[in-house]
Amino acid sequence: MEGTKEFIPSMWGGDYIDSELYTKFNVKRGLRNPDGTGVLVGLTRIGDVHGYIIDEGEKVPVEGKLCYRGIDIEQIVTAALAERRFCFEETVYLLLFGSLPNREQLGKFSACLGKNRALPRNFAEDAIVKIPSKDIMNKMAAAVLTLYAYDPDPENRSPENVLRQCVELISRFPTIAAYSYRAKKHYFDKESLILHMPEPTDSTAETILSLIRPDKGFTRLEAELLDISLALHAEHGGGNNSTFAVHLVSSSDTDTYSAVAAAIGALKGAKHGGASAKVMSMIADIKQHISSWDSEDEVADYLARILRGEVFDGTGLVYGQGHAVYTKSDPRARILRDRAAALAEEKGLVDEFNLYTLIEHLMPEVFRKVKGSKKDICANVDFYSGFVFKMMDIPEELYTPLFAVSRIAGWCAHRIEELIAGGRIIRPAYKCVQPRIPYTPLVAR
Repeated sequence: MEGTKEFIPSMWGGDYIDSELYTKFNVKRGLRNPDGTGVLVGLTRIGDVHGYIIDEGEKVPVEGKLCYRGIDIEQIVTAALAERRFCFEETVYLLLFGSLPNREQLGKFSACLGKNRALPRNFAEDAIVKIPSKDIMNKMAAAVLTLYAYDPDPENRSPENVLRQCVELISRFPTIAAYSYRAKKHYFDKESLILHMPEPTDSTAETILSLIRPDKGFTRLEAELLDISLALHAEHGGGNNSTFAVHLVSSSDTDTYSAVAAAIGALKGAKHGGASAKVMSMIADIKQHISSWDSEDEVADYLARILRGEVFDGTGLVYGQGHAVYTKSDPRARILRDRAAALAEEKGLVDEFNLYTLIEHLMPEVFRKVKGSKKDICANVDFYSGFVFKMMDIPEELYTPLFAVSRIAGWCAHRIEELIAGGRIIRPAYKCVQPRIPYTPLVAR
């Protein structure tokens, strides 16, 4: 806005806080304890993220586990692969209702999702196509808030009505994301505007692939891998930033659409859902500056330079490496890596896939040498998810929106849990460290 630059220096100076004050007042910055563990602020039955144990007061690294309603996600994925079926719909059912569906329940629930994928009458034209956005996440948030106006009972916060709202949102998210992307490609990238109608009998993964591609074409392997990716991203405990946003906003007793829109805003951030795109940029930089992708010495040396902030974006971060909870391994990254191998073979990208696995192998030792730290780090799911999407020719601007299409399942489960079990508005404390000063009359300033 015109005229704001002259105010910036004084504004920024007024917001600076000495880092020593955080120590003095024992502030848990980022709701983290000094050892990096999260501050316990709630209880949940929905998701369990297990990456370490506490033994006699010390944090001990262990192999990562991710459980949905007490069931290991690896078992869900393994069973679906063995039976040659999709697993995201089963995962959504488990998260929402607390138990695995039988065959009849799964069929009815999948049909319910398929039936609700189409957007309300004129919604696509009026709320998406006529108001396109360069950023698809912002468009999705706006679309979710607009859906409030199409809901016959938007303020009813009974569990039954919220469940109805949640199932409709979960069903519609693939269509909203795809249409927002196609509108963006038309109005900002000057491509033809192509909007397909979702097929009610398609799985969520098949719906996404058919809606974003002009010819609606995809392979079974692509759909299977996208389905697994959706299942792996569907839930990650109550403490991740976007899910905590759902708990936070829901605790104020607001409506479902406001809570989900807040979660989309949180997920958009580069430190959360936008991380996979940062990984892709980093890998592109690595490929550009090393001559041999299979040279351990050359790759390790460049990773060390990234850690020291000498190259790439200067932050000193190797994106896709390390996690707030996982120490020895991230089970989601493990599953994606193992399944990505087959698609890399099909797409002729084995050399690039091998570069990813080499970086994953080298990073723990490189980190220890450069940082002088004994901290255990591992590749997280963001490290492989972008590469998986790239192999499926999914455009980068859809990486985070597809994360939202998946995580809406967990968000909805946590919203219902907060409404049923929460009961109190979330209101942590902030210590004011601004000294008190007298008011100066305008004529004396």
